[in-house]
Amino acid sequence: MAYSKCVMSLAFWRRAAGLFLAFPSSLAFGDSHTQPPRVPEFTHQAPADWINSPPLKLANLRGQVVLIDFWTFECWNCYRSFPWLRSVEERYHRQDLQVVGVHTPEFEHERVRSSIVNKAKEFGLHHPIMLDNDFSYWRALGNRYWPAFLPHRSMGPHPQGLCRRDP
Repeated sequence: MAYSKCVMSLAFWRRAAGLFLAFPSSLAFGDSHTQPPRVPEFTHQAPADWINSPPLKLANLRGQVVLIDFWTFECWNCYRSFPWLRSVEERYHRQDLQVVGVHTPEFEHERVRSSIVNKAKEFGLHHPIMLDNDFSYWRALGNRYWPAFLPHRSMGPHPQGLCRRDP
């Protein structure tokens, strides 16, 4: 079996995401965790709660490297990260990278679906985006800030979950 995608993915996460990958230490999940938590199922399944995609389930993403991007459209740091995020998507789309945006509003006016759709178009975001107006996914992952880039750890057969083996 070849491990080229695995090695590339780990190098990608070290460089591009800026994550310190000294597994099993925590990533961006808070100081009390010794391991990142298992990623829960997406908390919103109504079609109106998704942009650029029908509602996703984790099973839809099996075998992919998934980057969950928590953002909100009034956050300077969020929209300044979008050129980087688009370049990562472009560079790694052939290695089965899937970005899933999670829009969790900071302010009341950021809860309006049409405003989020317009901002996603303005920022050139074409990946699936789940609207998390009730903070349910934010809380399920123990997130604490915007933007947050969280690699999904349960998608592949590799024990550390950030990468998968070639068949």
